[in-house]
Amino acid sequence: MEPASAFLARALTTPLPASAALPRRRPARVSVAAAAPERKPPGAVASTTNYVVPLDAAPSGITRPLVEILRDLNKRVPDAIVRPPSRRASASDPVIPWYHANRMLSFYAPGWCGEVRDVIYTDSGKVTVIYRVTVRGTDGEVHREAAGTASLSDARFDDPVSAAEEAAFCKACARFGFGLYLYHEDETS
Repeated sequence: MEPASAFLARALTTPLPASAALPRRRPARVSVAAAAPERKPPGAVASTTNYVVPLDAAPSGITRPLVEILRDLNKRVPDAIVRPPSRRASASDPVIPWYHANRMLSFYAPGWCGEVRDVIYTDSGKVTVIYRVTVRGTDGEVHREAAGTASLSDARFDDPVSAAEEAAFCKACARFGFGLYLYHEDETS
């Protein structure tokens, strides 16, 4: 084992012939301005206990079959992350904020991915975003798409496209069963 590594080390340290030398470039002058980092006491770490799913508890990699992932996504969502009707400006607002849906997907379905499939502007002053969420398991992958719409003139939104994307993302997650019961709670009571 050792003779082979010595051979490799010798081959890698052999200088290149002059004809193979790369052209030299003059170093560019770059100015970098950076803010001073936040000072923390030695040994202090950021707390993840205020999250629904702690950052350090999420598994990494695709390790489970789809049936288990989908079963977990259909579990009841913690009440702490559900937006009450009083905090939603309209019935079309997402019931669960996108960042919580993102965190829960990362916990239950590591390796998931999402993409904007289309952005459609209408003559009536609305924007619709089509979003696809793909969940990968050890036995394959499955995707769900949904649309979200926002008015371009709605003063509640700084960015109507972003608001439409959030609605589409949350609906696509609900199509996997994540918080789906929240959209139908009024009908069951």
